[in-house]
Amino acid sequence: MRNHVYDHRWRERWERKQKKRAQRLKRMQRDWNYRWRVRHRWHQRWHHQHKRFKHSLGARLIAIFFMLACASSVILWSSEGSAYGLLWAVPALLLVTGCAFGMIRHMVRPLHALALGAEAFRRGEFSHRVPVIHGDEIGDLAVRFNQMAADIQAMLDGKRALLLAISHELRSPLTRARLHAELVEEGASRDALLQELAQMRDLITSLLESERLGSGHRALQRADCDLAALVREQAQPGVALSIEPDLPVLKLDRLRVQLLLRNLLHNALRHNDGARGAVQLGLVREGAGVRLTVRDFGPGVPPAALAQLGQPFYRPDEARTRGEGGVGLGLCLCRLVAEAHGSELQLRNAEPGFEATVRFGAVD
Repeated sequence: MRNHVYDHRWRERWERKQKKRAQRLKRMQRDWNYRWRVRHRWHQRWHHQHKRFKHSLGARLIAIFFMLACASSVILWSSEGSAYGLLWAVPALLLVTGCAFGMIRHMVRPLHALALGAEAFRRGEFSHRVPVIHGDEIGDLAVRFNQMAADIQAMLDGKRALLLAISHELRSPLTRARLHAELVEEGASRDALLQELAQMRDLITSLLESERLGSGHRALQRADCDLAALVREQAQPGVALSIEPDLPVLKLDRLRVQLLLRNLLHNALRHNDGARGAVQLGLVREGAGVRLTVRDFGPGVPPAALAQLGQPFYRPDEARTRGEGGVGLGLCLCRLVAEAHGSELQLRNAEPGFEATVRFGAVD
């Protein structure tokens, strides 16, 4: 069958219409894509600037001050044309100022949490975490505070584990060395060797105890303790006891308090001048707790060294020249025992002599 003579014209017209329609749709699609990209780019810029504004504490403070200035100017300008302008302008200014103060206080409120966190870190409580309240510079600082605390805690835990492992491993060869030394013929060399081994044993024991006490009150085994009875157990020549009657029974770790008493007394007896008097060991009631005082009448400590007393392995120069001087862990252990009980070891020159004071509370 033959095609109609005008069929090709109709087909050409139809194809031209379809081509124009396709071009129009393509142009509309291109325009829509362009408008969408422009709008999306504008949204991105707005969100980026809004995020920077929310993150910047200074920008928000400037915005609040600007709004406060504008609102105050509007209130003052409106009050000029009114006979009773001051009657409503002053309360309005106070209200606007109060709102601005509340907004500023809300923005800087995380600084108080940072202060509490810094105080906790100063006490060695690295498990404390600063809450991240806002996502601004203060929030970033709180995140860095928490990361710093975690890093320090990990470093201290690693150091403590290493020191405990070394101390435990040293005990076995030290015990064997002492057994071999016992087999040596009696004499000055044998006595000197046994004395050196005893000092090494005491050093290892002190190191282990200091690391246990480094965890604070968690290392304690508290029970009802008669502190006056513990002090009476330390009675010996050269020590004068002064105990106030009817002292309260406290929740203390008996073994750790005995360690504190022995170290303080040993330190006082080593430096005391017997011609001036005996070492004073006293207990007095102080509020709901008890204050323990140990005083000698020796030469005292140089004022520059007072701040460093109680640090591990620190000894004043005068003590280092003594043949029987310790290794510098006695006062450190006393400080750790006091802090574990929620107290503080206070050291001062008594003129004459030296005085150490610890207060044990009824509830720590």
